[in-house]
Amino acid sequence: MDSSEFDEFYTASYARVVTQVYAMVGNRDEAEECVQEAYVRAWSHRRKLDADLHPEAWVRTTAYRLAVSRWRRVARGRRPSDRALAAPVVAPAPSEAHVALIAALRRLPEAQRRAIVLHHLADLPVAEVARETGVPEGTVKARLSRGRAALAALLGDAPDSPVSPAHPEARHA
Repeated sequence: MDSSEFDEFYTASYARVVTQVYAMVGNRDEAEECVQEAYVRAWSHRRKLDADLHPEAWVRTTAYRLAVSRWRRVARGRRPSDRALAAPVVAPAPSEAHVALIAALRRLPEAQRRAIVLHHLADLPVAEVARETGVPEGTVKARLSRGRAALAALLGDAPDSPVSPAHPEARHA
């Protein structure tokens, strides 16, 4: 494609390509800038562009890819900086109650632990826990009931547990 053919190609297709890219990216100014950049790149490749190889499609694709690249750069700029470069975050030490709860949860069977965590810590309703774990709601309710009872015994909240307020000496064992 020589320079006069390129000029004709540009004149015949510019408005159409801008309209198409605008429809894809939703911002007219962004579309015009990307299409202009795509035509600049097409100009540098004009000897390789052949009218039979759909140069308009090449320009449209290039313009769209430029718009996506710009969008990604903007999105990356909005993200918080890399954690490795950021100031260290000092998290408070976990409370004794939290440590005890985690230790007690580890002692539960996996199915009960998962049901309790999803329902009580993730605040999912029983139906959602059932859907996520692939079991009937009745099974989730049974696991929650048994898990809460086991946690109460492990944490010393059950009246008949060996570690309960009724047996303070057991706390120090």
